Amino acid sequence: MNSEQESPLTFPTEFPIKAMGLASPAFEALVVEIIRRHAPDLGESAVYSRTSKSGKYLSVTVTIQATSRTQLDAIYRDLTECPEVLWAL
Repeated sequence: MNSEQESPLTFPTEFPIKAMGLASPAFEALVVEIIRRHAPDLGESAVYSRTSKSGKYLSVTVTIQATSRTQLDAIYRDLTECPEVLWAL
């Protein structure tokens, strides 16, 4: 059985991806650039950012039109390998 058959998701589907890192002017752009490698048709309205109460962290949510489990796995792999990304959901 391949990963597409094991996934409870039906593709294509809208899928939010969230990454958190230290708040900096470049963090949002970094997350968008990583995701755009796998979802090149990403629109600017698909990105939502929020700073933590303390102002130390920045949470970036990017909603993509996911086409496969393989695509999502590749996005999460790239995000988690990036040292600036503290975690990704």
